[in-house]
Amino acid sequence: MDYKSQINTSEVPGHIAIIMDGNGRWAKEHGKPRIFGHKNGVLSVRSVVEGAGEIGLKYLTLYAFSTENWKRPKVEVAALMQLLVATISNEVAALNKNNVRLLTIGDLKSLPGNCEKELQKAMDKTKNNTGLSLVLALSYSSKSEIVNAVKKIAKEVSENKIDVEDITDNMFNNYLDTALIQDPELLIRTSGEYRLSNFLLWQIAYSELYFSDKFWPDFTKEDLFKAVVDYQSRERRFGMTSEQLSN
Repeated sequence: MDYKSQINTSEVPGHIAIIMDGNGRWAKEHGKPRIFGHKNGVLSVRSVVEGAGEIGLKYLTLYAFSTENWKRPKVEVAALMQLLVATISNEVAALNKNNVRLLTIGDLKSLPGNCEKELQKAMDKTKNNTGLSLVLALSYSSKSEIVNAVKKIAKEVSENKIDVEDITDNMFNNYLDTALIQDPELLIRTSGEYRLSNFLLWQIAYSELYFSDKFWPDFTKEDLFKAVVDYQSRERRFGMTSEQLSN
């Protein structure tokens, strides 16, 4: 089915976030090591980024590596880091060709030096692009992000730079990694799992959730379009009633 043609281009969400899950299980189904799944997952990233650009999405955030992922076998983590460096280096030309700006959130200092270096180079080379902003969440923890924001605010309160009564939702947003990025309207998770896995917990307070049974390496831009069509069929009430919205 052609889902792209069903999308109302005037109501495309400004920001979609994706938990890319299932690379390891996909590889196991194919009788291959887990890194084989991660490598094929890169193809899905290309497809989804291309699709996001086609429908005029402003922000696409991909949960690439969580702080909890450091607990995985060292061999897999090392292979992932090598894949990350190679992928970023290889994709810069394509990002520039498609007017895509690369951004990151998370604890980049915890990444191997060559990873952080390649990321910074790629961000510098794409910083003037004005199309889709591709945000990679790397060594990211939403709980840590929130705790760090609280620490920053507490420090400024103790230094009399801000008053406790001045703290609001909007102010709090300014202390998060995503301070300059709008909250996602739609969160997608692949692989049939139904959990948030410590991802953008503050930012998705009113996001629509969409779960796909497909493992990430099988997820394509057509699946992205399908999710957007589903999103557009929903009524977003933000605590109000349907009658209030219609009025």
